[in-house]
Amino acid sequence: MKFKLKKFLGVERSSTSHSEKIIATIGGAVGISITYLISYLTLDAQSAALIVPSMGASAVLLFAVPHGALSQPWSLFMGHLISAFIGVSCYMLVPDIILAAGLAVGLSIGAMHVLNCIHPPGGATALAAVIGGPAIHELGFMYILSPIYINVLVIFIVAVIFNSGFAWRRYPVCMMRFIKPDESNDTKLHSPLKDQHIEHAIKDMNLIIDVTTQDLQRLFLLSMEYSETDRLQSKDIILGHYYTNGKHGSSWSVRHVIDEAPNHNPENDLIIYRCSEGTHYGRSNSCTREEFAKWAAREVIKKTPE
Repeated sequence: MKFKLKKFLGVERSSTSHSEKIIATIGGAVGISITYLISYLTLDAQSAALIVPSMGASAVLLFAVPHGALSQPWSLFMGHLISAFIGVSCYMLVPDIILAAGLAVGLSIGAMHVLNCIHPPGGATALAAVIGGPAIHELGFMYILSPIYINVLVIFIVAVIFNSGFAWRRYPVCMMRFIKPDESNDTKLHSPLKDQHIEHAIKDMNLIIDVTTQDLQRLFLLSMEYSETDRLQSKDIILGHYYTNGKHGSSWSVRHVIDEAPNHNPENDLIIYRCSEGTHYGRSNSCTREEFAKWAAREVIKKTPE
């Protein structure tokens, strides 16, 4: 009975660390405090109270799931701006406020689908343009610029700066400095699953998911890797390459193998490395090749500037 209830409610096991939950909480608080202040200075308190909820929903995405497809800048900016435009247009063109409200949200959803910029908080932005009251109605299409665009820009800047302090969760996702080797130089992942296969399956299932096809490929590959072996072998550690321990939060780290002292005796087969990201950043140390292999979860490479 308990299992059926959890399945009905959609309760999934959380793999997020406690530190990650705390970071998301603090980030959301900082982002919304600054955004509300700007809305309060731009509009009256009552109107600001209608604008900020849509930004609050955006904060959940930008600070709790910064690498999600729905959180990325295109979805954030276009999702809000196109919805704001549609909301104002519906208020001006449709006399019945109930119909105008429904059309504003419905058309915004359709437009976000067409423009590939689905951002759920955009629906609230469109709705506020219709039911926001005189202070918002008087703005007309200026509502798109101020407060919507300004607020979106503010919460975006806060998200970029705040998440930059945590190397494993930088926002936008393109700001990540280390990636899997197969993701470099626009090469395809060595996966039997191709983009078109995944896209076709998603279309058949009629799904909207908050991950990219590449994310799904990585998930598949990592799952296969972990099913075959839990860790790298000592023979896989190569001079000049980068490796991560695969952990999350403050325990995450990347090491660069900068030198080695090969020896047939495993106790004297040494690796010298520098911490390139995460824990002990910038420090150098040494250990045996076996110890390094036990620490490493997988290889990564440093992204080169485009």
